[in-house]
Amino acid sequence: MENSDIVILGICGSLRKDSYNRVILNAAAESGVEGVKFKFADIGDLPLYNQDLDNNLPEPVKRLKHDIESADALLIVTPEYNRSVPGPLKNAIDWASRPYGKNSFDEKPVAVLGATVGRFVGTALVQYHLRGILAFMNAHLMENPQMFITEVGEKVKDGKLVDEETKEGIKKVVDSLKKWAIRIAIEEDDASEFGL
Repeated sequence: MENSDIVILGICGSLRKDSYNRVILNAAAESGVEGVKFKFADIGDLPLYNQDLDNNLPEPVKRLKHDIESADALLIVTPEYNRSVPGPLKNAIDWASRPYGKNSFDEKPVAVLGATVGRFVGTALVQYHLRGILAFMNAHLMENPQMFITEVGEKVKDGKLVDEETKEGIKKVVDSLKKWAIRIAIEEDDASEFGL
């Protein structure tokens, strides 16, 4: 990882064409943090998870697993559906964690944030649920800073985030994720020196 950009794979939990959370993810990619390169996962063409296919993964699943495994870190930006994880995102997580023993999230640095048009709670519940799922997946969750973007409809114009305070908050998340990924990589290198 030394002397190269940190590759962050962005995953949007919404499939909606004009998703506010996709706007937030794009703003993260455009936040201007030095030493970071963004790529984006496509979860819209994944079939519903079927364990019968664990030994013959569909091509979109192979692509997703490759994208996750080749990234240095993940940034998941998601809305909250019915106080929990949107179906398409949970489906993607289920596919990427399979088959048994080939969990693509294993040891991966991850940050989670989300946006809602509402005034209260934000995406606190979906982020809480995601953190539990990702902890079980043995991902390295970045605990802070946490970000819950409310009233996002008032902060977006013509498909772009225009609220400066929100932009700064997102930039802080991206910068922190970069540092988190570097820290995890250093710890893993140190552990390997001792045969751990």
